[in-house]
Amino acid sequence: MYEYDSRVRLTEVDQERKMTLNAVLNAFQDCSTFHSEDLGVGMKVLEERKRMWVLSSWKIVVYRYPELAEHIRIGTWPYAFGALTGQRNFRLMDADGQMAACADTNWVFMDTVRMRPTRVDREIAAAYELEPRLDMEEDTGKIEIPEELELMDAFPIHSWHLDVNHHVNNGQYVQFAAGYLPEDFVVHQMRAEYKKSAVLGDVICPRVGSCQDGYTVILGDEAQRPYAVVEFK
Repeated sequence: MYEYDSRVRLTEVDQERKMTLNAVLNAFQDCSTFHSEDLGVGMKVLEERKRMWVLSSWKIVVYRYPELAEHIRIGTWPYAFGALTGQRNFRLMDADGQMAACADTNWVFMDTVRMRPTRVDREIAAAYELEPRLDMEEDTGKIEIPEELELMDAFPIHSWHLDVNHHVNNGQYVQFAAGYLPEDFVVHQMRAEYKKSAVLGDVICPRVGSCQDGYTVILGDEAQRPYAVVEFK
């Protein structure tokens, strides 16, 4: 397992001084980035090979949102590689060794020239040590789309929404979607499925519906083709 220690920063908390869902997500994303960089198979190496890992889905479970200035430890490990894919777990532990949050993720290995999935390079996969999958419930099906959806105001993608890959970062979609939740709604589980990448100048047309114990937000284009589907419970 790869781990790093941190503290909950002022920029990572809400009005109640508790870590936000997006801060948890960003900590996990940073952890996987640090892991790959420290193993020598990070972003620069992949760019030279015209390859990249693209996140296809998240499931994050939050048991407790750590508070401002708390000491936390973030960890990650891959547990499986397919011909074109990889699967990775994450966990966020508090100073008492209790798990505050965890995640399961699915990734696709991409050829950045053809922008199509390609076989995972042997030496890339070999750099990682596989560990057992975290004992958390596995979702085998796609996120169910509510029958009734409310169309919200469309908005454009600006440069500050983009990451180093020049498209909207995975966390931004979740942050967009969370903006449609009721103020008093506390997220204990989030699932996100990424369908295609939004880039500078694209327009997001959100649709929001209720699901069992929560809400589903579809972030689509002007033809209602989804960029991402996000479920909160």
